[in-house]
Amino acid sequence: MRGKITILFLMILPFLGFAQEKGLDEKINDAFMPIADTWEGIVLFKVPIGEYNIPFVVLLLVLGATFFTLYFKFPNITKLGTAIKTVRGKYTDIEMHGADLLYDNEEPIGVEDIPNTIRDESAHGEVSHFQALATAVSGTVGLGNIAGVAVAIGLGGPGATFWMIICGLLGMSTKFVECTLGVKYRDVGPDGTIYGGPMYYLTKGLKEMGFKNFGKILGGLFAILCVGASFGGGNAFQSNQAAVQISSILGVKGGATGVIIGVVLAIFVGIVIIGGIKRIAKITEKIVPFMAGLYIVASLIIIFANFSDVGFAFQLIFDGAFTPMAGLGGLVGVLIVGFQRAAFSNEAGAGSAAIAHSAVRTKYPASEGVVALLEPFIDTVVICTMTALVIIFFNINGSDAQSVFNYTAEHGSSVLLNATGQPINGVDLTSMAFNDTIPHFSYVLTVAIVLFAFSTMISWSYYGLQAWKYLFGKGKLADLVYKLMFLLFVVIGAAATLDAVIKFSDAMILALVFPNMIGLLFLFPKVRAEMKRYLSAINTKEVAIEEGAVDLKDHL
Repeated sequence: MRGKITILFLMILPFLGFAQEKGLDEKINDAFMPIADTWEGIVLFKVPIGEYNIPFVVLLLVLGATFFTLYFKFPNITKLGTAIKTVRGKYTDIEMHGADLLYDNEEPIGVEDIPNTIRDESAHGEVSHFQALATAVSGTVGLGNIAGVAVAIGLGGPGATFWMIICGLLGMSTKFVECTLGVKYRDVGPDGTIYGGPMYYLTKGLKEMGFKNFGKILGGLFAILCVGASFGGGNAFQSNQAAVQISSILGVKGGATGVIIGVVLAIFVGIVIIGGIKRIAKITEKIVPFMAGLYIVASLIIIFANFSDVGFAFQLIFDGAFTPMAGLGGLVGVLIVGFQRAAFSNEAGAGSAAIAHSAVRTKYPASEGVVALLEPFIDTVVICTMTALVIIFFNINGSDAQSVFNYTAEHGSSVLLNATGQPINGVDLTSMAFNDTIPHFSYVLTVAIVLFAFSTMISWSYYGLQAWKYLFGKGKLADLVYKLMFLLFVVIGAAATLDAVIKFSDAMILALVFPNMIGLLFLFPKVRAEMKRYLSAINTKEVAIEEGAVDLKDHL
């Protein structure tokens, strides 16, 4: 272990030497920007609908999520209770051993009848429901919630928040579908290691349906794009915004500041990702509740401190969603900004979270599908909305809604201006908003931002590594090559500008939608069958307990 850490450190060490060169951050950004611009143009191509040009990927996300919501009869609402019970472990026994074995007998098994052989035959998997959810949430609840919301409001006004919420609610249904499939079609290695995600359910699921070659193409395409997404949205964007906040607190910018911060982040990330999903899960299950709790408590303090303005803030959100202010590109423009930022934040439809959820211990794929419902709800509906309210309170200036936000056409888009007339966006805006009510909270927010960024990066390193293994095999050398490349992008992201990083990150995350959503639209009937099987197992247990059987969940 120490030898691997030493190798990682030595591979990154040359950047410390280069860090003395003046303007290294700018040189890295100049080299990175053309790549970001080109890739953004390819992925976010637009189709004309009436008088609007809408990115096709946004249409695919919205229409697909709406279809799944209707087809599965609003699982984002009706299955929330089941999701909470599942993640709390109420059905652990049947998920480990099956309802038929434990409860569907004339004389259901009692506590004294559970031999070690039954324990040994339990479900495959490496992590619990809560650990899988924590890992997946750590990959989504991150700087998309802190900086991404600020970007959305900066580009689309308060109304973009409304469409982010709608996208989050619809995305719950998509997440349910893709994570159920992730568990159903996962591979289990000889040592019990789990390999799962869209590349597996696209390949194996479509092969079952007679589309073997098509499945291989989609699976391979997803894996290639997932590696790129792990370098972009799951890595470079996170290190970029962490570096911005750290350098702001330290009062040092320019030169090689970003590179130095990136190298430090890369070393800490490298130490964790060597250990694989089990270590990542152990870290995230501790970090995620802490950082989410810290951020939510701070947000609630500001919301209650501005309680009299809550109604006005929601009025701005609702009015802005349907009657956007001048210069925002109209209703469709605001909708696109909201959906695009929400998709980047919760990744529903991208399929990435299915990789983490696939590692869960269960015999019922749909059990993890319902747990995954909670992810977009926590990420977008709750945390993003809180961030939006904090930013709106910060910018409220009198009762005139038109004077609340000042916009400019500089820099090619409408951006929010601070009191001195300078454009502010991303994490800087969120930090200023928190500091306005809680003096010096930017120091605490810096800790939260670094933890958000850190947990997201280690989760996405696992996603990318799984895709890398799918493409290049499961050898140790292949693993090391990927991890070194991942750490390099930690440094690149920290050095580049937000504009360059967010273009590349958006495009990489959203590119995953194409192969994934196409596959989901073929495979969704499989999810319906799995859901019926899981609900039947739950019913079998509940009926047996009503008839006097012992609940075995605490004895296995």
